[in-house]
Amino acid sequence: MFRLIPHETKFFDMFERSAQNLLKGAYILKDISNDFSTLAENAAKLERLEHDSDQITHEIMEKLNKTFITPIDREDIHELTAALDDVMDFIEAATERMILYKIKTPTPEMKAIADVIFRQAEAINKVIPRLKDLKHAHIMEHCIEINRLENEGDKIQREAVASLFDNRTDPLEVIKWRDIYDYLETATDKCEDVAVIIEGICLKHA
Repeated sequence: MFRLIPHETKFFDMFERSAQNLLKGAYILKDISNDFSTLAENAAKLERLEHDSDQITHEIMEKLNKTFITPIDREDIHELTAALDDVMDFIEAATERMILYKIKTPTPEMKAIADVIFRQAEAINKVIPRLKDLKHAHIMEHCIEINRLENEGDKIQREAVASLFDNRTDPLEVIKWRDIYDYLETATDKCEDVAVIIEGICLKHA
């Protein structure tokens, strides 16, 4: 009987918009990490992208409240939407702190974590379009890669913090960079959350 009732599939299109917005943000973060002369301009771009992400999140939640039959569980739509938005939030927040703390040059560790986030965003953009098909085998490879990259980001962050205490004599610089590294590493965690949620959705429909 329920198959005769059309499911609202526009959620998948909105997920793709959110993932594409995230990829733009991750690309800008990577650009910043390679050239700090673009920091102010790119931070403004990231702020706009973060607002776009909030708008997409609002649209999804509004549609969720108005939709009777959803293509996947309502709680999964809510969690995936929030997780995608969280990644963008932490990318923007890390960049905001670079300006607030008047950071002058990027560190090699920052470049490495930014690259990890960008590769995770690329993987998310490969997996989200496949979500509508709910083909477990086609999705898992990308989720595994996102998880692997999160572990790589963890390792870089730990080494970055250790390097701060070993090589920096100014305690304020240590505090500033540790805060930035924490925000960037949390962004990698949030990407992993996206992968875990998608895995769960696929397992439910396998």
